Amino acid sequence: MSSCLGLYIEEHLIKYAKVTKDHDNIKVESFGIKFFDKIGDAISQVIEETYSQKTPISVNLSDEMYNYFDMFALLTKNDLQKAIKTEFESYCTDKGYNPNVFETRYAVVDSQLDKDKIKVIHIADNKIELNKRIQEIEEYHLVNISPISMSIPNLIQVRKGQNCLIVNIEEDTIITTIMDGKIFNIDTLEEGSRDILSKINLKENSYSKSYEICKNTTIYTSEGKELQNEEQTYLQDIMPTIYNIVSQVNRIINAYPDKIEKVYITGTGALINNIDLYFQEYLQDTECEILKPYFVQKTRDISIKDYVEVNSAISIGLMGLGIGVTGMNFKKKTFSDEIPNWLKLDVNPDKTKKQVRNTGGFFTWDLGQRLDKTEKGLIRVAIALFLLVLIYSGLSGLLNYQMNEKEKEANDSIANTNKQIELANKDNEKIKTKTNEYTTMIQNLQDASDRLTDRNRTRNAIPNLLNQIMSVIPENVQLTSIENDTGTHIIIDAQSNKYEQLGYFVARLKTDVILTNVTSTSGQKDGGVVTIEIEGDLP
Repeated sequence: MSSCLGLYIEEHLIKYAKVTKDHDNIKVESFGIKFFDKIGDAISQVIEETYSQKTPISVNLSDEMYNYFDMFALLTKNDLQKAIKTEFESYCTDKGYNPNVFETRYAVVDSQLDKDKIKVIHIADNKIELNKRIQEIEEYHLVNISPISMSIPNLIQVRKGQNCLIVNIEEDTIITTIMDGKIFNIDTLEEGSRDILSKINLKENSYSKSYEICKNTTIYTSEGKELQNEEQTYLQDIMPTIYNIVSQVNRIINAYPDKIEKVYITGTGALINNIDLYFQEYLQDTECEILKPYFVQKTRDISIKDYVEVNSAISIGLMGLGIGVTGMNFKKKTFSDEIPNWLKLDVNPDKTKKQVRNTGGFFTWDLGQRLDKTEKGLIRVAIALFLLVLIYSGLSGLLNYQMNEKEKEANDSIANTNKQIELANKDNEKIKTKTNEYTTMIQNLQDASDRLTDRNRTRNAIPNLLNQIMSVIPENVQLTSIENDTGTHIIIDAQSNKYEQLGYFVARLKTDVILTNVTSTSGQKDGGVVTIEIEGDLP
C-alpha cells in the first residue's frame, strides 16, 4: 500500500489530503484546510498532524503559463521535442521573455480540425517560483509538483467519447476541457475565490471567517425566496465574480462544435450552496453538478461536502501516487530521492532520547538531546557518503565485470579474425597459382590462334598474287621463281631482254599495290638477258 500527502497551497490557506492506494482501492485517510501567516509553519503543522514526516508529498504549481502548438502527427519523439522547443522559444522572443528561466512540460492530444496534426498543451513555470515552492517543503519528502489543471480530472472517471468541463473555482478559476475522454484545453480566469474572499475580508478583517461565510452562503435562483439584508450584503460580494465565471464557461461551451455533456464544479467556489443550480439556470442544455471524487463513499461521520472542499488537494495527492497524466511532474529527481526509505533516518528535532528511531529500517539511535540543524545535516551527509561509497563500489564492480567481458569478447574476435586472415592468404596463393596457369594457357591459345590466322590469311595469298601478276606482267618479262620465305615476304626472280620492261613490271607491282615495300636489284645482264631480284610484302 502506498500513500501520498497532497498539498494545495494558496496565498492564505493550505488544503491537504493524505491519500492511500492499495491496488485499485483509493482512500482519503485525513484531510482539512489550514490558514496561515507563515507558510513554513503551516506546512510543518499539517505534516505533523497527518504523521507524514516520511510520506511522499505532492504539491501544486503556482502561476503556471499555458500555450498551444499544432504539430504534424508523424513526427518522431525527438523531432517533436525539438519542434516544441523551437515554438516556445519563438513565443518567448515575441513576448520578450528569456526561455531559459522557464521549466516546461507538455501533453499531446489529437487535433479536432486536422487528423494529420496533433495539439500540444505546453505548460511553463518560472524556475524562481518553482524553487520557492520546493524550498517551502525541502525538509520533507517532496516527490511531485504538478499543475492543478492536469490533476483535477483524476477525481472523475472519464469515459471514452465523453465531453465535459471541470470548473475549479480556487484562487483563480481554472477550466479544464475534456474532449473525447482526454484533456483538450486549459482556460485560466483571473477571477476566482481570491476576489470573493478579499471583498468579504474587507468587512470581516479575518480571512478564515471570510472563508466560512463564503462556505455557508446560499445562492438563490430566480425562483428563490426573498433575501435577508445580511445575506444580500455577502451575495453582493460573491455574485459578480460567479456571474463572470459562468459567462466565461458558457462562452467556452459555445465555442466547441461538439456538445459539452456536463460541467463539474469544484474548488472553494463549489462550497457556496446552490452554485450548481445557479450554473444550471444559465447553462440550460448542459448538466451541471458538484464534483464528488468517484472513489469516496458517503458515510455518516463525514459529509461529501467536506471531501469536495479539498478536491484540489486530493487530486494533487493522486498525482504523487502516479495516477493521472504522465510527464507533468515539475520536480526533478535529486540524490536524496533515490535513497531507499529503509535507509532514511527520522531526524525530527522535536524528538528526544530513545524517541529517534527509524521505524522503517534497522538503525536505532540513542540521542541524549534534541537534534539541531547541524546534527541533522551531519547525519544526512554521513548517509549520503555511505550511499555514495556503496553506489561507487557497485558501479565499479559492474564496470570492471563488463570490461572483462568486453576484453574477452575482443580477444575471441581478434583470434577468429587472424584465423580468417590466414585462410584468406592460403586461398589467395591458390588463386595466384591458378591465375598463372590460366595466363599461360591463354597465351598458348592466343599464339595458336595467331598462327592459324596467318595460315588462313596466306593460304590463298600466293594464288591471288600470281593472278595479279599475270594481269600486269609485260610480254617480254619472265618469272624464273617466286618464293615466300617468311610470313608475307615474297622474293621474285624475273628476267627480260629489255631493262625498261623489267622497270615497268616493278613499277606496276608498286602502283597497283600488288606488293608493299617493293625493292629490286639493279639487274645483271648475261648474253642479252637481264636478271633482277624483286622483294616485297603481301598487302
